[in-house]
Amino acid sequence: MDAEPRAAGAARPGGRTARTRAAVLDAAWAELEAGGYAGLTLEKVAERSGVHLATLYRRWRTVEGVVLDLLGELGKNEVPIPDTGSLLDDLRALALEIAALYRQPRARALVEGVVAAAVRSPEASTVWATVIAERNRLASRIVERAVERGELPPGTDGIAVISAVGAPIYYRLLVARGPVDDEVAETAAAAAHAAALSGIFTPGPP
Repeated sequence: MDAEPRAAGAARPGGRTARTRAAVLDAAWAELEAGGYAGLTLEKVAERSGVHLATLYRRWRTVEGVVLDLLGELGKNEVPIPDTGSLLDDLRALALEIAALYRQPRARALVEGVVAAAVRSPEASTVWATVIAERNRLASRIVERAVERGELPPGTDGIAVISAVGAPIYYRLLVARGPVDDEVAETAAAAAHAAALSGIFTPGPP
């Protein structure tokens, strides 16, 4: 038994702890696919993973703890940063990757669940904001490369450009509740590209 409780999802790397975490997260993904966020419980995750329920309570504490661990993995692994040599093509590829991700039932259920949890849980709100900020930071390299190639003026706010790509997709997903199709992705990328070229994301003189 651990000497003291650890934060949600915290674990020593490698060995039995890593296998336990992998089994739990795999089971949680499967439960999200099967029943969505509303049907996700620690009991179901324990049964599917073969991990004792007491272990889940000790390491993740709540369903939200497991979901936040999943969200961290989603943010790190699921959307690669394109590098095509063209700003428009990079933004288009990024938008299409994001849309494809959220067409997966488990990813959509996860994000919907986290956003719902963020209303009542400061921890969920903080983790969601942190994941989005880190994804935007990583993807802003697309804009940095465009500046280096001379496609955009120096000082263009890369995070603002990337945020403009994602915003219509998240609006469709979480507010309009419509399909996250390639059309909304293509439109988002084209609009962000046009705005960036116009200088709207480049600070003017003081």
